[in-house]
Amino acid sequence: MQPSMFNPWAWRDPSALAGGYTQTTPSATPPDGPDGGHDAPDAPGPGTPVDLVGYHVQATDGRIGTIDEASNDADAGHVVVDTGPWIFGQKVLLPAGTVAHVDHQERVVHVDRTRQEIKDAPPFDPESADAEYRERVGNYYADKYLPPPGATPRVM
Repeated sequence: MQPSMFNPWAWRDPSALAGGYTQTTPSATPPDGPDGGHDAPDAPGPGTPVDLVGYHVQATDGRIGTIDEASNDADAGHVVVDTGPWIFGQKVLLPAGTVAHVDHQERVVHVDRTRQEIKDAPPFDPESADAEYRERVGNYYADKYLPPPGATPRVM
């Protein structure tokens, strides 16, 4: 197995969980509409802790469900996604490292995996939150991670 830069349990951009409109420019605001307001719900302000429960989850090739629970614990960050009828009502565990972007205006979490990759992941079992299960899930997503072109892999 090739060394990876990917830590599946760490949020790639922790600021996405602390408010702000576009992760890197929290002072940006949505454009005003003709009546002086804006159509989208307000995003939390900079530094405001964000609860992602209820946000929709978008894979690279389509919607996969809604966040049922989330954790931003150090080295244990993850979201549990209720896939509804897509995978027969199954829930899936997505490590925080799979989250590419959080759009607070639209209440959508974008992940950098395809629907098929998520469907093929180890099944979620809330009773199996032991180290072996986490390692199996983490390895599944780490093995599928492709570092950006030109990046030097390093062992995590």
